[in-house]
Amino acid sequence: MAFNFFSARRPETLASQAMIATSHPLSTAAGMEILSSGGNAVDAAIAAVAVQCVVDPLMTGIGGDCFALYAPKGGEVMALNGSGRAPAAATIEALNAAGLTDEIPQTSPHAVTIPGAVSAWCLLHREHGRLPLTQIFKRAIGYAKNGFPITPRVAADWAENAELIAQDAHAAAVFLPQGQVPKVGDVMMQPLLAERLSEIAEHGPDGFYKGETAAKMVAHLQSLGGLQTEEDFHAGADQAFWTKPISAKYGNYDIYECPPNGQGLCALIIMRILSKFDLGPEVSDADRVHLHAEATKLAYYHRDALIADPEDCEGVAELLLSDTVIDALAARIDMTKALPPALWDEPEHKDTIYLCVVDEEGNTLSFINSIFHGFGSTRLDPQTGVLFHSRGASFRLIEGHPNSIAPFKRPMHTIIPGLAVEDGKPVMPFGVMGGQYQAAGQAAFISALVDQGLDLQAAMDQPRSFAFGDELQVEETLPAEVCAELERRGHVIKQMPSPIGGSQAIRIGDGILHGGSDSRKDGCALGY
Repeated sequence: MAFNFFSARRPETLASQAMIATSHPLSTAAGMEILSSGGNAVDAAIAAVAVQCVVDPLMTGIGGDCFALYAPKGGEVMALNGSGRAPAAATIEALNAAGLTDEIPQTSPHAVTIPGAVSAWCLLHREHGRLPLTQIFKRAIGYAKNGFPITPRVAADWAENAELIAQDAHAAAVFLPQGQVPKVGDVMMQPLLAERLSEIAEHGPDGFYKGETAAKMVAHLQSLGGLQTEEDFHAGADQAFWTKPISAKYGNYDIYECPPNGQGLCALIIMRILSKFDLGPEVSDADRVHLHAEATKLAYYHRDALIADPEDCEGVAELLLSDTVIDALAARIDMTKALPPALWDEPEHKDTIYLCVVDEEGNTLSFINSIFHGFGSTRLDPQTGVLFHSRGASFRLIEGHPNSIAPFKRPMHTIIPGLAVEDGKPVMPFGVMGGQYQAAGQAAFISALVDQGLDLQAAMDQPRSFAFGDELQVEETLPAEVCAELERRGHVIKQMPSPIGGSQAIRIGDGILHGGSDSRKDGCALGY
């Protein structure tokens, strides 16, 4: 099929041996350098995410969490849970006593669970990496110490969060130099972050979770009223763990996700509902968007009610993916009329990075890292340079709720890597960034590939929509006549001022690697 070079859309990236796709060009370049230097998919992914923690600090960081799906060549798909746990003293009673009764605000020190990303990176590297962390972190350390240029999408997102950053003097000192929002092309440095990355490279997880660095982070959080202790951080060094992924069929693919506490289950529910309907190329855009919106409402309602720490929702994946439940949910959809809004009570958030790698040996990695909201909690420790995430804001302060806060508990997570398997072989690591949108975005992406026969880049570039709360959020590229028809069916249309989410994917087939990287972001897919 001929490509329209006047469309302003980038084509897929093609390579034959190895490939990496990220949402930032410097991250992709760092991963490519590692692949070209004898590193494997794990080494390249860690190099890329470490760089992105420096050059895209509002989206991710070492003070955040991580999930991954890893398929070593010839091996089974494995799920890595790198989500952090609540402090030992975190109880509903303790937070009520601190004045929190309805929800945990983004900027509260109680929104800071013990970061899990470093634990996850080091576990993944220790068991499956090849090159030393000192080599893997070299580019990230260099950018943090010597500076990096601000790219267009990063600059735009940075500006959106300026007022929030300004509320924390320590974060403002780093991210608003001279009180100004960095512009495209401005060079930024984070020398303290360079020191932290060097410590991790030399000492592994102990360089972050123990010793002087941990003591300083704890002291700062406690000065804000946090319940974190040095013992909590010490225990965090090995909090990442391997678990068995969950999966569901869509077309010829078996779609693999990390199990709860991630919302990958929600993505599978949407896909299972969509599989009950005809979504072929002849289906109208209005029908396609409507159906996706209705499936999203049904799936997210169950997500918010039931997904939580693995120990608190045992068996929920099997139940919600059963034919009985899926058939009942699908039967609730009326193609002529929108369902009433689901009972949303999750806060909106949209800040995460996703990347994927396939190396020369065929090892395949789907990898996601996040600090939750833009600039996480905005709480930056001035002695270590660590910006803490806000993942604990997902916890409920409701007695008996599966996702209620409790000591050592992991909150429900929105960040989800995906991996498509065909005939028992991994054929496509993929992911969609965008906070709440991720599960819905994965379903829309997979449907575009399977039902419409689009290539990776075309599937990513389609106009996006998202049924969130009592609105149907749409990008400006969705045609006006489609929006009018959706309004006629009862949807409340909200035109979004900025793009919805972002995505990366690599498809393996016939000796060729096909890469896609969302044009809504600054990144790219590269291979050789």
